[in-house]
Amino acid sequence: MAKISEIFGSNVFGDAVMKQRLPKETYKQVQRTIQTGKRLDDEAARIVANAMKDWAIEKGATHFTHWFQPMTGVTAEKHDSFISPTDNGGVIMEFSGKELVRGEPDASSFPSGGLRATFEARGYTAWDPTSYAFIKENVLCIPTAFCSYGGEALDKKTPLLRSMDALNRECLRIVKLFGHEDVKHIMTTVGPEQEYFLIDRKAYEKRKDIIYTGRTLFGAKPPKGQELDDHYFGSIKPRVQAFMNDLNEELWKVGVLAKTEHNEVAPAQHELAPIFTTGNLAADHNQLTMETMQRVAARHGMVCLLHEKPFAGVNGSGKHNNWSMSTDTGINLLEPGDTPEQNALFLLSLCAVIQAVDDYQDMLRISVASAGNDHRLGANEAPPAIISMFIGDELGAILDAIESGTAYVGKEREQLKIGVHVLPRFPKDTTDRNRTSPFAFTGNKFEFRAPGSSASISGVNVVLNTAVAESLRQYADVLENSTDFENDLQSLIRRVIHDHKRIIFNGNGYDDAWVTEAANRGLLNLRTTPEALPYYIAEKNVELFTRHKVYSRIEMEARYEIHLEHYCKVLNIEALTMIDMARRDILPAVSRYIHELSDTALAIQSLTTSAVSTFESEQVAEMSGLLADAFHKTKNLDAALFGAKFVTGSQALADYYRERVFSAMAELRITIDQLETMTPEDVWPFPSYGELLFSVK
Repeated sequence: MAKISEIFGSNVFGDAVMKQRLPKETYKQVQRTIQTGKRLDDEAARIVANAMKDWAIEKGATHFTHWFQPMTGVTAEKHDSFISPTDNGGVIMEFSGKELVRGEPDASSFPSGGLRATFEARGYTAWDPTSYAFIKENVLCIPTAFCSYGGEALDKKTPLLRSMDALNRECLRIVKLFGHEDVKHIMTTVGPEQEYFLIDRKAYEKRKDIIYTGRTLFGAKPPKGQELDDHYFGSIKPRVQAFMNDLNEELWKVGVLAKTEHNEVAPAQHELAPIFTTGNLAADHNQLTMETMQRVAARHGMVCLLHEKPFAGVNGSGKHNNWSMSTDTGINLLEPGDTPEQNALFLLSLCAVIQAVDDYQDMLRISVASAGNDHRLGANEAPPAIISMFIGDELGAILDAIESGTAYVGKEREQLKIGVHVLPRFPKDTTDRNRTSPFAFTGNKFEFRAPGSSASISGVNVVLNTAVAESLRQYADVLENSTDFENDLQSLIRRVIHDHKRIIFNGNGYDDAWVTEAANRGLLNLRTTPEALPYYIAEKNVELFTRHKVYSRIEMEARYEIHLEHYCKVLNIEALTMIDMARRDILPAVSRYIHELSDTALAIQSLTTSAVSTFESEQVAEMSGLLADAFHKTKNLDAALFGAKFVTGSQALADYYRERVFSAMAELRITIDQLETMTPEDVWPFPSYGELLFSVK
């Protein structure tokens, strides 16, 4: 493998390439566009497009695409070649400024939630210059936003960019009040840790459920799972290491800062973590990471599973979203620091996050809601569905001292006066010690541990950015009009701590007692996606996003419908797959085996004059009962699916799927899994959990 320094960013039309290939004035214009959002003029766009095309062709690219992120949760691309015909029957390679800046793909088959009328099939993609173009599989990919004919956002990138603008706007007001006049821009930094499973492709191809749904719908627990804790951080198998090596190289080429790799808790489960980057780039890079994982796994005869719960009985996969705020001058606003003014700014920033998580706990829960993640949240392997914050005992004690105005008893004993006395430093290793918390302070950032492994991180960060922007807006409104800044600041921080400390919980989130305590505190426990989604269009949430111009009301209503529709479709596909597997494969296989056992039992009985209880006869009786039960439960699931046709209203349908269809699926699985434990491996029609989880040698 070549040197990392030579590989990294080699397929990215990044800053160094632009500085080298663009005229000085054009390069400056592009930088202004990236930093301020000012539109690039047509001539500059033409020059950039030509340079980008020449660079891409030199790299072997033959096509270009506007790479965007529709509300499907995956990326989309339509490839166009660079070739253009000439008068003499030949071709030339062309790529115009207009083609760079704007595209017009057909939007008719993407989710819109009613944003796009049937006759308005056209959508528009707009170049996002803050995310560099890159080459993937000989295609020049240009990151873009995606909107409808009427200008409404049809993607996940546009709201993310809007939320970053909102946070920047409100945060600038705050840092200016603390004397940081040199700060021109505030950015969110994000580092998403990505968990995934690797299984052998041959085993995958024999499992209809994984092929159709991404997870196993049936499967008896194997004799060994994760009980011995021997897989976590264990020695990486050679085949997996080869995959990881190739994955790193592919990601480094397109500028993804892949850093950490290791085995996770469950057999066949692994994790990749990148270095922090700006929120927009992190979202793009995470989508690219998931694509690349699946593509590279195929080269190695494996399949990468990104579903939140591909296997029952072992840990599922999440995506920890590490989030912070930083200035363009290098100040991390969530770093406690050593100087008084930084400490006061840190405390106010911390309060902004505490208030945001408390005020908009419903939206944070919705941002991680999906049919797949419902299997994981609250399952003693991931944070509970109750949103709470962990800040550690030491920082908690500091906030208690501020609220009460008493002395802080810690490394230094003194009464805290914000902006005058230095905040006592606390060791960072006392913070990240609660793996049961969905939202934990980890020294200089917050780690949101509830997102599912397959989800785009855009939705989570849209909520975080906007909610924190709202807290900061309220603080700026107070402090900008203050006549006694220090006292008003202290009163503000004390009030926020008092009003929102209910969201702080440093205990065991897996303990049943926490559910009761959370309810007493007035915290929400939205256990399932259908329970959570109605809060999406609650008036306070609509007001939040419309005030900061992140979503319009119609965009929020559309997304609510899209979430409901997607949930119902997922469960419908899963239920149909279960019925298909049961009726066409499992029940016939078990029936044949019972017939074989019956013949053997009869043969044994014919050899004796008295009734003899044998393995075969008892097995036939037990399995016949289970087979009949599975048959009736399959019919019940079919009936539940049929009943869904008569339910009107998106929310009512989602509720029906959760209450009736999901329950029928769970009942059928219990019986089928029991039958699997009684059926010989060579008779059972699908690879077992043992074969799947330990298939990669």
